[in-house]
Amino acid sequence: MKYILEICAGSLGSALAAQQGGADRVELCDNLYEGGTTPSSGMIKTCKSLLNIPLFPIIRPRGGDFVYTDQEFEVMKQDVLCCLELACEGIVFGILLPDGSVDIERCSELVKLSGDMQITFHRAFDRCNDHKQGLEDIIRMGFHRVLTSGGMENAEDAIPELSRLIHHANGRICMMPGSGITPNNLSKIKATGALEFHTTAKTKIDHVSGIHPNNLDTPYLFQTDVLKVREMRQILNAATAGVNH
Repeated sequence: MKYILEICAGSLGSALAAQQGGADRVELCDNLYEGGTTPSSGMIKTCKSLLNIPLFPIIRPRGGDFVYTDQEFEVMKQDVLCCLELACEGIVFGILLPDGSVDIERCSELVKLSGDMQITFHRAFDRCNDHKQGLEDIIRMGFHRVLTSGGMENAEDAIPELSRLIHHANGRICMMPGSGITPNNLSKIKATGALEFHTTAKTKIDHVSGIHPNNLDTPYLFQTDVLKVREMRQILNAATAGVNH
């Protein structure tokens, strides 16, 4: 058994930092400030050429809610096919109906389009009106994992609910906690019984010196921190060694 560390990367630099720090997988997003939207095909292709760990782009045409128009759904279908063509190992998506239930019809269509790629249902799950029913629907459609914060803003605040969801899943699907996971609380969240963990492992960095202020939208950037990734990898490696002995 091995604990899996997935890094949510919002840039090429973050994806490379994730790999350097020892992450097992990258979820690739654009617009992390909106919760993540689909990265460009150029970004996906470049990451695929530079990474030797699995790459899972998010399929999300915009921020906001998870109820999409027919036109937006068409965009999602094309993006799934793009990821398949670029040989991505997996994709991440989730679609809800206006009442907060899982949109089984549309999600099933994307599952069929995904071919051999692994599929993760993202934190739209946390907006479901019934977590247990939503989980059953997701399992029935053939998803491999669910990314969830247990319905709370941060996973650390939802440890009892995460434990209940993992118990309810009973090995039928991977329940992957995410949101606010750091080296300081990873062990606590691991106690839920989770085997995979999702985090940005981000840190604030200054822009390269010499850039004129007029060229800056903000005075700093957030990027995945190699040292934070490495620290969490070490925590999980130690836990893996303890279990296997």
